[in-house]
Amino acid sequence: MRRTGPTNIVLRKLIRELRKSSNQHGVKIWDYVADLLEKPSRRRVVVNLSKLNRCCSQGEYVVVPGKVLGAGNLRKPVFIAAISFSKRALEKIREAGGSAISISDLLRVNPEGSNVRVVM
Repeated sequence: MRRTGPTNIVLRKLIRELRKSSNQHGVKIWDYVADLLEKPSRRRVVVNLSKLNRCCSQGEYVVVPGKVLGAGNLRKPVFIAAISFSKRALEKIREAGGSAISISDLLRVNPEGSNVRVVM
């Protein structure tokens, strides 16, 4: 059986964009995120806000190569980039003073990948 990768065209474009940026800037973190996004959808990452609250510091950039769910509380302003967010997670992130952005927006803001943490 041949591996085909994701069929979502938006996700495929994001993976290409991540690999291109990784090669241009010589940054391995974007290549790693692209590898995680190429996994099948049933193996995609799901992270709760309680985990982000435990492992992230204030003002940090965090990449979640999957979906962010609203279980738990977020008490720090954190910049979170993910494929998708639940409604409750978006509300709680904004209440904490953080921001929820897409991975492609983070790539445009920080192409060198400095101070970026991948949370799975």
